[in-house]
Amino acid sequence: MKTIILTGGGTAGHVTPNLALIPSLKTAGYEIRYIGSYQGIERKLIESAGIPYDGISSGKLRRYFDLKNFTDPLRVIKGYGEALKLLKKYKPDVIFSKGGFVAVPVVFAAKHYHIPVIIHESDMTPGLANKLCIPSAKKVCCNFPETLKYLPADKAVLTGSPIREDLLTGDRLAGLQYTHLSASKPVLLVIGGSLGSVKVNTAIRKILPRLLESFQVIHVCGKGNLDDTLIGTPGYVQYEYVDKPLKHLFAAADLVVSRAGANSICELLALRKPNILIPLSAAASRGDQILNARSFAEQGFSAVLEEEQMTDRVLLDLIHSTYDGRRKYIEAMENSHLNNAVETIMNLINSCAAGQESAE
Repeated sequence: MKTIILTGGGTAGHVTPNLALIPSLKTAGYEIRYIGSYQGIERKLIESAGIPYDGISSGKLRRYFDLKNFTDPLRVIKGYGEALKLLKKYKPDVIFSKGGFVAVPVVFAAKHYHIPVIIHESDMTPGLANKLCIPSAKKVCCNFPETLKYLPADKAVLTGSPIREDLLTGDRLAGLQYTHLSASKPVLLVIGGSLGSVKVNTAIRKILPRLLESFQVIHVCGKGNLDDTLIGTPGYVQYEYVDKPLKHLFAAADLVVSRAGANSICELLALRKPNILIPLSAAASRGDQILNARSFAEQGFSAVLEEEQMTDRVLLDLIHSTYDGRRKYIEAMENSHLNNAVETIMNLINSCAAGQESAE
């Protein structure tokens, strides 16, 4: 039996693609282990999936001044030592890294033992952690055609993002029953990411009376963002967070309004859902969501509305026009070749594992 170690953490986006690979890895007969940070979000997600988990010390590498910049390098060095011990113990045949700073010591330790590493970069341009890891990688997977120019030509593979198989098994009727909505009126799903989005939430609620003239609205608004004054509004349902029933809500949706995180938009692509992307502004992020959204717009998958241009009228008009033109978005997504990411990445993993000599 071959052994694979998955790594990555810091946000859910650094974990969900790993989770998406697990069923195929099990089918292929791999023994699967995970290395993450001691108490990061990845620990709970991975342990709930029944995968053995080891925590290591992790530090963040910042481009700005912070007192932790003086102590975090020590945490990274400690994590490297812990990763060396774990790799020597488990002797993996291959490592798959989804990025985040916890992955850096694991990838460096793999290089020490000559264990092949496959990296997945979700965003348009590699983040700092992956930039540090790319020289040690055998292959670097990416989501966007534009990313290829930022990667070494002999390592880059355009794969798309692995999507959980379960997400593709949603049932429209189950979604309508869960939300108590009707099949006789189009459904708009608004989803703002794992933490929700105050700006998107506020904008949707401001136009809600006019929206409800044409649509029913399912609003996943994030923890602490429910609006009690809207409870019981006919045709409008809101949730802080949805886990397992989310696949049914996607199935029920005729149109989706979403942030532009890489994993989220790749799920929309896999589900062929017409969508409007409202990326996080450059002022609130490193600008990766803006680049992600523009790429999807250029490929014909999405309509895009940047925060700075978002007014009540513009948002309402875009929702109507995107819904009216939904067929062209669906056709563009159906013609995309980035819908077999799990299969493509599994082929890379099998290829690397087949040529691997175990760590000594």
